[in-house]
Amino acid sequence: MLNGIWKGTMTQAPGGCFPEYNLELQIKIVGKQVTGVCYHYSDTRNYVKKFFEGEYHERTKNIIIREQNILAFHIPEDCTPCVKTYDLWYANSNGELLSGDWLGKVLNTGASCQPGHITLSRVKESAFEGIQEIAVDTGNIRLDFYDNGYVDDDSISVIVNNKVVLSHEKLGAKPVTLNIHMDAAQPIQEVVMQAENQGSIPPNTALLIVTTPRRRYQLYLQSTQKRNAAVRFIYEAPVSKPM
Repeated sequence: MLNGIWKGTMTQAPGGCFPEYNLELQIKIVGKQVTGVCYHYSDTRNYVKKFFEGEYHERTKNIIIREQNILAFHIPEDCTPCVKTYDLWYANSNGELLSGDWLGKVLNTGASCQPGHITLSRVKESAFEGIQEIAVDTGNIRLDFYDNGYVDDDSISVIVNNKVVLSHEKLGAKPVTLNIHMDAAQPIQEVVMQAENQGSIPPNTALLIVTTPRRRYQLYLQSTQKRNAAVRFIYEAPVSKPM
């Protein structure tokens, strides 16, 4: 019954990067085994995403969660991710809660992180809902936006890292094209599609073709005048093959 999305806050004792973070756990329990992904973040552009494993103790309604590998992160340069262990307890009085404490180690070191407290409640939707993530090992990316299906005069603007790069572009059978570049110095590019209208058939839908020298991706984006669609590109340096 604890499967789902839990969101709240995670405090950290003085000495950490921030005194308080937002925390989201996406929990899946099969038997006693717990798996999922977590986000700890100040906002959806400054975050650490990790895979976790753990176990559920039915008698005590206690969950132990151990963060494993980092899937993606974008944080200030003077901050270092902390690999955490959570000890959480379930309660249901004036609403469902998961609360408890955490401790951890600084990534790639044996140094202890400043521990803290966690308070979470169940929510229906992730704060990162609608954000798709693609790892790329090349710095040159071409984005082609088409109207998806019936051409009905959908119009969009495109924002890259909070900067408007295309404004009020009408989608059709011919692409609206954008080229972006990323490398180790600029490892994350967040591309947001903002609906300027919803055409004659709401919502505003687009087919996005992503082309790199190595791969081609086909994504379907949907946005309204209340919710944008987003794709986050994450640079991963190519792995050198042994000679």
